[in-house]
Amino acid sequence: MQRFATSLVAIAACLATPLAAQSVEEDIAPVVETDPAVITATAALEAAPIFDGHNDVPIQLRARFDNQINDFDFFDTTGTGETHPEGRVMHTDIPRLAEGKVGAQYWSVYVPVSLSEPEAVQMTVEQIDVMKRLIARYPGSLRYAETADEVERAMANGEVASLLGMEGGHSIGSSLAVLRQMYALGARYMTITHSKNTPWADSATDTPEHDGLTDFGKDVIREMNRIGMLVDLSHVSEAAMMDTLDVAQAPVIFSHSGARAINGHARNVPDSVLQRLPENGGIVMVVALPGFLNDERRQWYAEREALEAKQKSLFQGQPDVVKAAMDAWDAENPEPQTMVSHMADHIDHIRENAGVESIGIGADFDGMPTGPVGFEDTSGYPALFEELARRGYSQVELELISSRNAIRVLRQAEQYAASVTSQPPIESLIPTGDGE
Repeated sequence: MQRFATSLVAIAACLATPLAAQSVEEDIAPVVETDPAVITATAALEAAPIFDGHNDVPIQLRARFDNQINDFDFFDTTGTGETHPEGRVMHTDIPRLAEGKVGAQYWSVYVPVSLSEPEAVQMTVEQIDVMKRLIARYPGSLRYAETADEVERAMANGEVASLLGMEGGHSIGSSLAVLRQMYALGARYMTITHSKNTPWADSATDTPEHDGLTDFGKDVIREMNRIGMLVDLSHVSEAAMMDTLDVAQAPVIFSHSGARAINGHARNVPDSVLQRLPENGGIVMVVALPGFLNDERRQWYAEREALEAKQKSLFQGQPDVVKAAMDAWDAENPEPQTMVSHMADHIDHIRENAGVESIGIGADFDGMPTGPVGFEDTSGYPALFEELARRGYSQVELELISSRNAIRVLRQAEQYAASVTSQPPIESLIPTGDGE
């Protein structure tokens, strides 16, 4: 008991000294950030939160929950692994959007290319419905938006401005009337194709049929410009990109693509197109999907696919033998890691070839297995911007990339549409037969 009392006296004496008081204050003082890159990135994202070009939450709602979302909790999706056949947890929820400094999001109302056109039109409307219902359930966190002004108001209010984008021209059923009605329902961009050609445009990942756009496809671009819908060139062939740039009177976007010079995937944007972007005013919203970023990862995947095809041919009807061979190869050839630095390499290349005003961000969360290391979900955007700041990007440049370029493009599309209101709707019908 005597020893305990003596100890209390000693502690009290120490606390009474100025040095001890200073130590206590240091213990409770807030940590002051001293890393210049973190300071610059934080300031940029505070001034101009992320406006991301592509997130696939809507198709996750369909695949995991059959669009039955009355009991779905968008404040916490970290327990959704059990709703996926491979145990994948959703990348997106409201707290992680906030942690990632996301201020605006294009939600992709994607539907599969395997559907017939009438089925695609119906399913697209259903996806618009489910995403609008989700947005409406979270006032104060999400705010539905259709215009650049509405985006800025939501951001200023601390809400995630929520816009809709169609992924794939099959969603309009080769009908300009359906295109106009999709715009009326809120779709503010359309990706001209997805992974397969449409009857009027070539995809980057399908055998070319049209050498770019057909005459009807060019009228689709003209009508999108006329009504103020952004033309999205992710997923389309280089020839279709070039045809679009020949026709377009408003800026285009690539909602989730990289630079082909850095990773040769057909989904990425070639330099021939990048060099034309400044004249058009469009932007490449850089994707986070590892296979589009890290060329070593792309080569690894191609080798794995080739080996698997060979094993299946050699050992038909013997899946256990094929699995054993692939397991052995995987053990000897681990998947190359994709880092935030790979994503920054694409941004560097686009800046060098098209300028910083041609860059945005379109990660593709919930449309891929994972993002790069350190950027696996929607909380990770600050890590990318810190990497860019370390590479010498100024706060002004980071603000352009995070959202100012995306807002400017949306506003310019609106302004062009406002300037041609006297033009009547285009009434072209797609030709019957081969679509030419």
